[in-house]
Amino acid sequence: MRVLLVEDDIALAQGLLVVLKAANMLAEHCADGLEAQALGCIERYDAAILDLGLPGQDGISVLKHWRTQGQGFPVLVLTARGRWSEKLQAFEAGADDYLTKPFLNEEVVTRLRVLCRRASGASVSRVTVGPLRYDTVADRFSLDGAPLNLTAQEQRILAFMASRKGQVVSRSDISEHVYARDLDPDSNTLDVLIGRIRRKLAPYNLIHTERGRGFRLDDMLHGTVI
Repeated sequence: MRVLLVEDDIALAQGLLVVLKAANMLAEHCADGLEAQALGCIERYDAAILDLGLPGQDGISVLKHWRTQGQGFPVLVLTARGRWSEKLQAFEAGADDYLTKPFLNEEVVTRLRVLCRRASGASVSRVTVGPLRYDTVADRFSLDGAPLNLTAQEQRILAFMASRKGQVVSRSDISEHVYARDLDPDSNTLDVLIGRIRRKLAPYNLIHTERGRGFRLDDMLHGTVI
């Protein structure tokens, strides 16, 4: 899950970045409203955490701009403003959820996962691909009932593919959801990671290569397995 964190309180932002990273999320921080407004329109995020009191451009204006530009990723407003009128303004601008400070770190992570699950069209908290199970709320995989041990990058790749179960995802799509925008990995790096995941899913062939298109996660053999 790739998340844009828009927060001008640097200490708070740094703490949240640690929490999000521990939850296997790829989080990028922005402290300025104008920069956030631009990033939300040129980068591909699964979700955003948005403060309302920002320098450059206030959070409501940023959110309205995203929505008018057709950006539909879920937005969790995280702010000290707790009055109903302010909540209503945020929801009318296009917010998907609203959480007031102070907050529990675990609640932020859980709400983000629920928002992303809904945005992907999933109506359940678990994704099943043959013997593979993915708990989207806890962000945990199991294979034949046993926990699947994955590195952070492997976890993000498999979670992204699970959210698009049965669909072909391109190399660029995977890279954009696994790596920060300032890192451009070569194709061999992604092949190595996919290979590692496949070995951990053995003896089941659940990741299929669609030549020239990308990869697909499902339990039906339609593509070429390499």
